[in-house]
Amino acid sequence: MGVDLGSIIPRKEINFDYLKNKSIAIDTFNALYQFLSSIRGQDGSYLMDSKGRVTSHLQGLFARSLNLMGKGIKLVYVFDGKAPKLKFREQEERSERKVIAEQKYKESLDEENLDNMYKYSKQFMRLNEDMIEESKELIKALGIPVVQAPSEGEGQVSFMCKNKLVDFAASQDYDALLFGAPKLVRNLTLSQKRKIRGGKIVYTFLELVELHNVLKELKLNQDQLIILGIMIGTDFNPGGIKGIGPKKALKLIHDNKNVKDFDKIFNELNVDFNWKDIYEIFTNLPVDDKVKIKWNTVDEYKVVDLLVNKHDFSLERVNKLLENYKKENKNADQKGLREFI
Repeated sequence: MGVDLGSIIPRKEINFDYLKNKSIAIDTFNALYQFLSSIRGQDGSYLMDSKGRVTSHLQGLFARSLNLMGKGIKLVYVFDGKAPKLKFREQEERSERKVIAEQKYKESLDEENLDNMYKYSKQFMRLNEDMIEESKELIKALGIPVVQAPSEGEGQVSFMCKNKLVDFAASQDYDALLFGAPKLVRNLTLSQKRKIRGGKIVYTFLELVELHNVLKELKLNQDQLIILGIMIGTDFNPGGIKGIGPKKALKLIHDNKNVKDFDKIFNELNVDFNWKDIYEIFTNLPVDDKVKIKWNTVDEYKVVDLLVNKHDFSLERVNKLLENYKKENKNADQKGLREFI
């Protein structure tokens, strides 16, 4: 879920020209779950191939990556590694919620209740190892670097941004700010509106959140921002402190701004977790500090083999998206599909 800082932090709307010729490290699992959530049938079912294998994630990954590359953006996809032990509790709770949602989906299926089928289907999304490996295969075929993080992908993305290996970090969650990412991009999609169940239109805009502006606006230093996040709740202490939202947490920190040891704040609030363990994750997460990034040209042979030959994508559709990309990116140097077929 990530830390809920959206109501108090400054952000600004940007356009894709702002990102042209810039490199962006993407929290891949965050993006893949977006695709699994949004690319579905009216009954909530995933897109699947003729063998019943889920392809929603591949559809989203292929289309969005080509669109962004066509805008001159240099992408890097970062995958999660082993989660910190403190995240296991949240993962277990998520698994329990998914089991309940899946049962409710089956009941709605028996009742032919499309609205409930759609609602509950989005609550038991799962990424399995095959889906992850095929995502990596597609990304590499598109010439995009794949980075395997030893732990949290968002922490690795933030490290790469802090150390100027990339220009921006990209995620829908704000955790990257706690990890110290200087520049966070949200809503990294060409679609500025989407229709949700019931026909309601939700508008989103490409956003830039700059850490130095956040700290300045909130009158915090980086350590205090992490403490604020812990109070609100993170993936490592879901729910945070009962009764404390972003504004109240901010006031507590300001009221105790001269306190050097945050134990005083947490002891007075009688919390049931060790804030220092969570703080340690955000300040000392294992990362690959020797990561190398190299972009390649699109290998259309491999793209077609994975999407068309293995997963029954339309060759015409795949061809069209690749051709559109090449028209937008005049410097692309790919072999044509005609050579493949």
